[in-house]
Amino acid sequence: MNIFMTSGTPDFLHKLIDKNPGETLIQLQGDDTSLLIHETAGSSIFTQPRSYEVFEQSGMLTNEGYFVFNNIPVSDEGRPVFEDRFKSRAGLIDKEPGFIAIRVLRPLNSDTYVVLTQWDNEKSFQDWQSSQAYNKAHEKRGTSQGLDHQKTMFPRSSFVTKYIGQPEE
Repeated sequence: MNIFMTSGTPDFLHKLIDKNPGETLIQLQGDDTSLLIHETAGSSIFTQPRSYEVFEQSGMLTNEGYFVFNNIPVSDEGRPVFEDRFKSRAGLIDKEPGFIAIRVLRPLNSDTYVVLTQWDNEKSFQDWQSSQAYNKAHEKRGTSQGLDHQKTMFPRSSFVTKYIGQPEE
C-alpha cells in the first residue's frame, strides 16, 4: 500500500477528488495549508507527490476527524532500527477511545518518515497523550534505550503537523 500527498488550495484539491471518483482521497485542512492524501496499491494521480510506502497500519482512514502527522527525519543507517521499533510496537494506541487509524509511512523520495494518526477529535488525541498507553509506548524516550538517544539516527528535529478532515459534501 502506498500513500501520496500533495498540497494546494481547497478548491483545487476538491477538483482532484471530483476527477478521480474511484480513488481513496482524503482532503485535510491545516492552519495554513490544505492537504490531499491518496491511499492506493497503485501509482499516484498527483504530478509531484510526496510519496510513501505504508509499512505498518491499523484501522481505516476516513474523511472526518482529527489528523496528527509526526514527521521524523531518519538517516539511511538509522532506517532499519527505526522501522524495527515500529514493527514491534505494542499496538496500545489501537484500543484508545477515539482512535480511528494509524499509518507508519516509509518515505520514497525524502528522509522523513511520517507517523499518521487519525482521531475522532482533538480531545481524543489529547486524552491519548495523557494516557497510560501513551506513557507505555514512549517509556524509553529520554533514556539510553530510547531512539531519541541515538543522535546519528536523526539528522534533524522531528515536527508535528495537525489537520482536520473535510467531510464529503
